[in-house]
Amino acid sequence: MTCHNPRCLGNYDFDHIAFFAIKRFVEGCNTMELLGAAKSELEKEEIALVCCLHLDDDAIGDLNLCCESPETCKAITCRKKLKTLIRERLAENS
Repeated sequence: MTCHNPRCLGNYDFDHIAFFAIKRFVEGCNTMELLGAAKSELEKEEIALVCCLHLDDDAIGDLNLCCESPETCKAITCRKKLKTLIRERLAENS
């Protein structure tokens, strides 16, 4: 399998992605503002992954990831993990 971006979603720092998701969806920063303020290519990738939160389960359910174990590592699993982490962060801050 050839991948444009060989990083597995499971290898990203979900704390960083949750930070950007909270900035985007809770604080109201738009994606372009976040991308403009990114300090690295990795931060830009993490911000781009926040877009997966807008998609419904059917839209990413069959998404094949480029990772070492694509049969067990699914985008929908990573997204559920991220949503749980965001809920936990928001509960801590309220």
